[in-house]
Amino acid sequence: MFMRIDHVAIACHDLEEKIAFFSETFELTVVAREVNEEQGVKEAMLHIADGEGGGSYIQLLEPLSEDSPVGKFLARRGEGLHHVAFGVPDVSEAMAKIKEKGVRLLDERPRHGSMGSEIAFLHPKDVGGMLTELVQAARP
Repeated sequence: MFMRIDHVAIACHDLEEKIAFFSETFELTVVAREVNEEQGVKEAMLHIADGEGGGSYIQLLEPLSEDSPVGKFLARRGEGLHHVAFGVPDVSEAMAKIKEKGVRLLDERPRHGSMGSEIAFLHPKDVGGMLTELVQAARP
């Protein structure tokens, strides 16, 4: 079902500062930036590598407000790992398979993600405390 690790998301207070750090320290390139009002974040995707089924990225997330999910995360836990995303060929199909196995979903249906993707989140309590995202890349 899973194709690859699509991205690892890091919550931060200052998007520009973190972009500079990852660009300078690890020589990663920003391939996309956007504001996702639905999720309440400004974000940047930094390319790590290409592989079978697509690329892998670091996603940097800065909250648009303190009461957004990422804003609340930062208030509770500070900056750091927010979630891990697994690439899947069809997010709706993956959601159905996961649900059949008894794993709770935070989303009832796919929603808009970065770079035109479709996403859904799994309940962290069912995944060892880790917020996990399913992501279907945008189709050309």
